[in-house]
Amino acid sequence: MNDVCAIGPTTPVRKHLGCRPLLLCVGIAAALSGWVDVAHAAAAVASPDASASGAEASFDRNLLSGAGQNTVDLSRFERGNPVLPGDYSADLYLNNSPTGRASVRFAAPTPQSGATPCVDRKLLDQLNLHPANLSPDLVAQMLDPHACVGIGSVIPDASMSFDMTTLRLDTSVPQAYLGQAARGYVSPEYWDAGVPAALLNYNFNSYRTSSHGFDQTSAFLGLNFGLNIGLWHLRQDSTAVWQSANAGSPSRRQWQNINTYVQRDLPSLRAMLTLGDSYTDGQVFDSYGVRGVQLSTDDRMLPDSLRGYAPMVRGVANTNAKVTVRQNGVIIYQTTVAPGPFTINDLYPTGYGGNLDVTVTEADGRTRTFSVPYASVAQLLRPGITRFDVAVGELRYASLEHKPTVAQGTLQHGFSNLLTGYAGLQAAEGYAAALVGSAINTRYGALALDLTQSHASIPGYSTHSGQSLRVTYSKILPDTNTSLSVAAYRYSTGGFLSLTDAALARDYARRGMDAFTQVVPAIVPTIDGVPTQNLLSPAQQAALSGSTYNPIVEATGLQRQRNRFTLTLSQRLGEQGGSIYVNTTANDYWNRSGTDTQFQVGYSNSFHRLSFNVSATRTRDPLGRYDNEYFASFSLPLGNSVHSPTLSFNATHESAGTQEQAVVSGSAGADNQFNYGVTASHSDISNTGNAGSVNGAYRSPYAVIAASYGSGSGYSQASLSASGAVVAHPGGVTFGQPMGDTVGIIYVPGAGGARLGNAAGARIDRFGYALVPYLTPYNLNTVTIDPKGLPLDVQLDATSAQVAPHAGAVVMLKFKTENGRALIARVQLQNSQPLPFGAEVSNGKGIVLGVAGQAGKILLRGVDQSGLLVAHWQDDSGQAQSCSFSYALPAKSKGQPATTYEEVKVTCERPQALAQITRSGS
Repeated sequence: MNDVCAIGPTTPVRKHLGCRPLLLCVGIAAALSGWVDVAHAAAAVASPDASASGAEASFDRNLLSGAGQNTVDLSRFERGNPVLPGDYSADLYLNNSPTGRASVRFAAPTPQSGATPCVDRKLLDQLNLHPANLSPDLVAQMLDPHACVGIGSVIPDASMSFDMTTLRLDTSVPQAYLGQAARGYVSPEYWDAGVPAALLNYNFNSYRTSSHGFDQTSAFLGLNFGLNIGLWHLRQDSTAVWQSANAGSPSRRQWQNINTYVQRDLPSLRAMLTLGDSYTDGQVFDSYGVRGVQLSTDDRMLPDSLRGYAPMVRGVANTNAKVTVRQNGVIIYQTTVAPGPFTINDLYPTGYGGNLDVTVTEADGRTRTFSVPYASVAQLLRPGITRFDVAVGELRYASLEHKPTVAQGTLQHGFSNLLTGYAGLQAAEGYAAALVGSAINTRYGALALDLTQSHASIPGYSTHSGQSLRVTYSKILPDTNTSLSVAAYRYSTGGFLSLTDAALARDYARRGMDAFTQVVPAIVPTIDGVPTQNLLSPAQQAALSGSTYNPIVEATGLQRQRNRFTLTLSQRLGEQGGSIYVNTTANDYWNRSGTDTQFQVGYSNSFHRLSFNVSATRTRDPLGRYDNEYFASFSLPLGNSVHSPTLSFNATHESAGTQEQAVVSGSAGADNQFNYGVTASHSDISNTGNAGSVNGAYRSPYAVIAASYGSGSGYSQASLSASGAVVAHPGGVTFGQPMGDTVGIIYVPGAGGARLGNAAGARIDRFGYALVPYLTPYNLNTVTIDPKGLPLDVQLDATSAQVAPHAGAVVMLKFKTENGRALIARVQLQNSQPLPFGAEVSNGKGIVLGVAGQAGKILLRGVDQSGLLVAHWQDDSGQAQSCSFSYALPAKSKGQPATTYEEVKVTCERPQALAQITRSGS
């Protein structure tokens, strides 16, 4: 029991965790004795939800060892978890909603009572409380540094509760006294602009394959560079692609600039100003790239309760495959995926609309291409909310030789809960368009309807004028668990052209090409049943055909869309019936026969621990051929532990044949930082036969590294990838895992090796810094540190902090630490009796370092190598007593963290008495 009740605070001056071991002893003794009243009192005191004052309780010292002899006055523990006077850095909550972090002063009305929080104007502002009609005397008291005003004196029936263990201050205020700020609202004055910094995200992937006598190596490097100076942020996104020489064709190197722009936010307009490359928002007109100036509203500045969808790429790989994502002909992403279903949800935003063209290159040389359509939900806005987008600059489209200057302006406004109106204008060389529309909210769903009138002049062609009607519908039916995410239909007359279509048609005409006719080869050459475009470069295809055939040039010409229909539907089938989903897109054209269709229907469910999914997909390839694909997958964990592997079985059937694969995958490590997978498959597609592959990844604190290898009939494959981030900031250079555009830098001196609660596998480096990726701009983000593994001589002032950063900011979060030796002191008086239970021990500055437990044992933190400590207590008659002792610890090895407690045995009598040093455990 002596060791159990050896207690001491874990924070320095006036920042104590309280005497919890003492209360634990009281609770155990009460339980053994059957003293229910005492146990209830102890529980009330120990409750983390107790207020600073707490409910009264009484303690019988006879429950303590030795019938409570040699103990001090314990009255200060009889009114809840005691809080000593001082300043505390606390997380603020108003009616259970976080509002930020602030330093709060606590004061005690009497020496025997716990301290309570003092309210001043700054604290009220951070809590978003603005009480009216405060008396001049009350205002004067809040300004007085020596007075302490309680929240109940400022707002009737309001209260505050402080949890010392988490440094959380909860404020409860009646709804009638609250303002009308939306939930999640953070005032712009508390947005953090961050520090000057340079940041870099990188994503490298190298892929080598040998198939049917052809060996080829390709490499992809994606770079996202940023430079922050104040509120101005420079961003540059680019990719580099390298492909080795193959079958007589030379090697190919290509550098592509995706985006280069300077950006800053304008909170007063709730808007973002962008100079350089950007994308229009796609809320009214279709999104497109522009190089110039853009000013548009940013809904991220709205609180969560006033906002809303981003495209996600899903597919299935048969081998360790390379997945390439293009938008407007530009490669924006490339990665290697393991066999089976895959999901890509970390694409950098390059606009809110526009198809993503996805190419899956299998290890045996087969390729599949599909598109991910994106259609916005109905354009409803809350009453009083306005969106606008103004852009002027050069149209950015990869295949254009002549890029026209464009201008666009759009406006949306929510007039009521029922009606939202929107309109827009577009202009470019030889083109003009106007749009008007509205969205309504009904019990039957949200419906948006708009009409666009366009006028285009194409050199060598007659003037094209036409209309396009668009209808968008969405609805969630809670009674049937039906989610109709998007149902969109567009009809365009023969003369209608969008801005990008008109620019392409004008460009083709100026280059002497047919603007509206697409040439598709009737016969597609094959090698061993595989289309040549999947194996050969354009130059090789031209040599094979003995002509100048080049599909990139021949397959041009604008297709004028006539109808487009998109549907995304999911349906729950009861509690145990699983869910069914449908995704479909259909397009037809004025100048081309046939309809492009992409249709997928699937069903997923689970039975006990077995999860399964079946789906059917029908697609039309660029050559006009249709293909049906059927897919089934089953997944079962092989064990009950966190790191138990999972067995998956996938089967795919398509027109070319059938493939089955079995996959064992899992994770390992304390932070799940290791991932692995082993695959065995059989396929009769292109005579690939049996195949096997392995893949693994390691998520280190400083980067994510992955590799794969596979082989089959006639082919082999290997890949290596690495991704991560580097940030240069005022404190130095910090490496970390891949990050988003808005980043946090944690600085915790001396806490190298401590884990972050916000990023799996992330740790504080030896310089005390760590990256916190993917912060949410304009929202309150809570960043936490796990103190487990910290050196014993380092104490955290707090384990969490909150910040609301500007978009694109690099914010610095500094955690205060106290560096000092930690030791266990066994203190006795001159009469050989132990130091009285509950006596406080302080240093020469009056800082309380610990409280005596039973047998005079004290855990002391934050002590120097040597010094003088003083113990204070009151005897049974209430007289103040004290004694002092000095100590000296051996010198500590430089850079060597403390992993064990040092112990001292000392008599508390004379200041010059030196302690006898022993090691913990001796």
